[in-house]
Amino acid sequence: MSTTTIRVLVVDDQRMLRESFAVLLDAQPDLEVVGEAANGEEAVRQARDLRPDVVLMDVRMPVLDGLEATRRILAHAPGTKVLVLTTFDDDEYVHEAIRAGANGFLLKDSSAHQLADAIRTTVTGGAVLAPSVTKRLMEDFSQRSAPPGAPSGRLAALTNQEIKVLGLVARGLSNAEIAVHLTVAEQTVKTHVSRILMKLNLRDRTQAAVLAYETGLITPGR
Repeated sequence: MSTTTIRVLVVDDQRMLRESFAVLLDAQPDLEVVGEAANGEEAVRQARDLRPDVVLMDVRMPVLDGLEATRRILAHAPGTKVLVLTTFDDDEYVHEAIRAGANGFLLKDSSAHQLADAIRTTVTGGAVLAPSVTKRLMEDFSQRSAPPGAPSGRLAALTNQEIKVLGLVARGLSNAEIAVHLTVAEQTVKTHVSRILMKLNLRDRTQAAVLAYETGLITPGR
């Protein structure tokens, strides 16, 4: 049985929310809140000092916003995961957060169970994309993308099977679900995903999903 504890830094300018998140997360046996920050500047400083595994990051904050804080944290500690907390009307912030290097995003009104699972997923390299805002986010990316079916130089390095896997990753399927869909072993899917990230110089599944929409490989609703 693993005794590994995931170290979390909670960043939000609203004290009540920040403390509530901390209490909820500390109640999980495998999570530990090692620090709290009320703005991006504090977040950068504490991330450097405390070296958390995951930073739970708000975006709208005084002094320094969550976008710039994310950039600075990842510049100093690229292995740190950043999970952005957002509200339903923060689409453009989420878009820029992913550009800044965030590993995913979650709605602030998510349950304690969803929040804890999102942190665990982020640590293991999975993508965390809140379903209720993902559609609008991806529509935004697709509007800036190549037309559906248009050839993309960025995808030229991928095999046909890797392109299929990329498309399914973009639709939010897990490795296990992709394995069932393609009738292959889950380990084979993991290998494909690793190769896709390496070939396209992507950090994680979130960036892979965004690229699939940007290149026109996937379009919303199809």
